[in-house]
Amino acid sequence: MLRLDGATVRFGKRAVLDDVNLEVADHEIVCVLGPSGSGKSTLLRVVAGLQAADAGRVLLDGRDQRGVPVHRRGVGLMFQDHQLFPQRDVGGNVAFGLRMRGEAKAEQARRVGELLDMVGLPGAGRRAISTLSGGEQQRVALARALAPEPKLLMLDEPLGQLDRGLRERLVVELRQLFGRLGTTVLAVTHDQGEAFALADRVVVMREGRIAQTGTPLEVWQRPASEFVARFLGFDNVAAATVSGEAADTVWGKVPVPAGTAQGEARLLVRPAGVRLVPVEEGLPCAVTGRTFRGHHVAVLLQPAGAPLLEAECALRDAPEVGAEVGVAFAADEVVVLGAAD
Repeated sequence: MLRLDGATVRFGKRAVLDDVNLEVADHEIVCVLGPSGSGKSTLLRVVAGLQAADAGRVLLDGRDQRGVPVHRRGVGLMFQDHQLFPQRDVGGNVAFGLRMRGEAKAEQARRVGELLDMVGLPGAGRRAISTLSGGEQQRVALARALAPEPKLLMLDEPLGQLDRGLRERLVVELRQLFGRLGTTVLAVTHDQGEAFALADRVVVMREGRIAQTGTPLEVWQRPASEFVARFLGFDNVAAATVSGEAADTVWGKVPVPAGTAQGEARLLVRPAGVRLVPVEEGLPCAVTGRTFRGHHVAVLLQPAGAPLLEAECALRDAPEVGAEVGVAFAADEVVVLGAAD
């Protein structure tokens, strides 16, 4: 459906998008993640035709899009601020693309009704935009983007202005809706939870380049680099020397998965792999903080003379701040990142 070949955008001497190669298959949902300034929104603008590439190609259905204007690319766009027309009612907003395409009024009305039912706003066509909540505006913007039946739907931080509870509900609804429609989606977000809940495949960007791509599970379980690990919120990273089935680190000996390459490396211990044991049976640590995260607790641990560790444990097992505990490590939650990022 979509292919980028060496897409590059420069602002002055700085490459905001740097030789990016990316493919999105029919009916696939791909989410592009990354910190501010990583190039993810520029990537979306290049595909849409809102930003010209300085080098490389954008192909949709195998056709080079160089010189093809936005309105002829057959893509749908939905922005963070929704960009609804305040002077038009809900139905008028949803029908906008259909009117531009010259659809008959009867077909417009049919399609608007169908889409409003689909996004959970049945009968809302006559409502004024000013009467809608943030979540309702998001649904109207989505219906408007879907109305012309785009071959590719692009979302730029679509849920960014909503509160977390509403965001979590809507992202599940979006996933289900796109699955029913068979929509091909390219979405940009900085929220990893949103991306992992929505996407078939995640692309993590750094400084205009792709740092890692894979399924949400692959990226979460096996970050490709220290940058990706820290971007995902994993801070248990340290230098290591792998020898046999263990690595020497600032936290002492840490077991590594079988077949791990030997020598110098950077090592990630996922919080689920930091096991709390009696103090005499592991690395002695003081509990310095606890953060409740839904069904588990993140526990901050301070070993003597070594960096902090974060452990993950069940609510009922979380030790109190100030307690002394021991730490052991589980090899299946250790990821060797390589010597350099």
